[in-house]
Amino acid sequence: MLKNKKTVYFCQECGYESVKWMGQCPACKAWNTFVEETVSSQKSSSGSIKTTQKKTEPVVLKDISLSSDERQSCGISELDRVLGGGIVPGSLVLVGGDPGIGKSTLLLQVCRNLSSQGVSVLYISGEESLRQIKLRADRLGTFNDKLKLLCETNLENIREIIERTKPDVAVVDSIQTMFHEDISSAPGSVSQVRESTNVLMQIAKGMGVSIFIVGHVTKEGNVAGPRVLEHMVDTVLYFEGDRHASYRILRAVKNRFGSTNEIGVFEMQNSGLEEVKNPSEFLLNGRPENASGSVVACSMEGTRPILIEIQALVCPTNFGMPRRTAAGTDYNRVNLLMAVLEKRIGFPLSNHDAYVNIAGGIKMNEPAVDLGIVLAIVSSYKNRPLDEKTIVFGEVGLSGEVRAVNMPEQRVAEAKKLGFTTCILPEASVKMVKSIKGIRVIGVKSVNEAIQLL
Repeated sequence: MLKNKKTVYFCQECGYESVKWMGQCPACKAWNTFVEETVSSQKSSSGSIKTTQKKTEPVVLKDISLSSDERQSCGISELDRVLGGGIVPGSLVLVGGDPGIGKSTLLLQVCRNLSSQGVSVLYISGEESLRQIKLRADRLGTFNDKLKLLCETNLENIREIIERTKPDVAVVDSIQTMFHEDISSAPGSVSQVRESTNVLMQIAKGMGVSIFIVGHVTKEGNVAGPRVLEHMVDTVLYFEGDRHASYRILRAVKNRFGSTNEIGVFEMQNSGLEEVKNPSEFLLNGRPENASGSVVACSMEGTRPILIEIQALVCPTNFGMPRRTAAGTDYNRVNLLMAVLEKRIGFPLSNHDAYVNIAGGIKMNEPAVDLGIVLAIVSSYKNRPLDEKTIVFGEVGLSGEVRAVNMPEQRVAEAKKLGFTTCILPEASVKMVKSIKGIRVIGVKSVNEAIQLL
């Protein structure tokens, strides 16, 4: 029995196969990514994947027609925004996130909305029974006959059912539970996940079925299994946020059919995930009044300006090595900006602890929040609050200069809409926002000029 099996090693990053373990993958150059798996040496004559015998011919690009209704709206505007305008027929979408964050709930809501539009949907679950799915569905609302449920983990059976029922949309929950009979390793292993995704990709592209795949994540936040899974699918969506908090942020890491800069904001309620139409108002809710170290900045997520509150706490250290903490932004960026303040302005921050936080649990790494972080640190250091009706944005260079950022008009317009009266921005961007009336605009060339406004 053992002679028909052999041990091979797979790279979890790129899927490279080797007969022996190696410290560095020769394909992607990643270190310590090889895992051992036992595979069968006997393969069917037709291979592990069914292939159609239909002859394919090349097609001239201009002969390919696109209809205006190419995308299918899923009934959730925040998800449509992240997907780039809706669901593309024949696309393969991977949805990842921590356990309990709302992946299955969101996709079940999508199934409900699509079925109400007359779209045939097949929900395939490898983790929950039909009774468990029914209990969740009762909380979300009413479902019609266009939605069909299936509890199955065998890919060949799933392929046969999809070919027979021909649904428009299919949901697979989750990819780590699926297995192919020709692969001897356990479900969730590198070879099983790779093979399962390959089969689903062939179904999606060959039949024009839009397939959503749920993927579990590791403690590092990556999808469990091989990294090659992300390369095979068309779109990768990640849920961010704490599952114990009410908010959820859906971010596109990869999207072949749209932008990867857009985010969707949701709030978990008893009836499922509710859209947050105005994330800025949501994130600024509960701001402290006249508190030092609190500054409102503006970041662009795709075409949407989002106002966020940056909080900083600076105090003398009691240790030989000062502590630095950054939540919601890049830790190294905070250290860099503090070095600029110490070198260019002369603030003795090397003997101070510094804690920087972006309220609401959202992650922002755009350079435009640099000036907001700097002013929040200085405000806490001097114990001097910034006017609560003032908004700040701008990139800070190593010489202490404040550089221009993109889309300043949208940022200032959003601030005006939410009741802000003053905007501190780079001098180079002032001329681009002169047309906006009703808000005071202050241009600064350097960090020193901005600090003098405190």
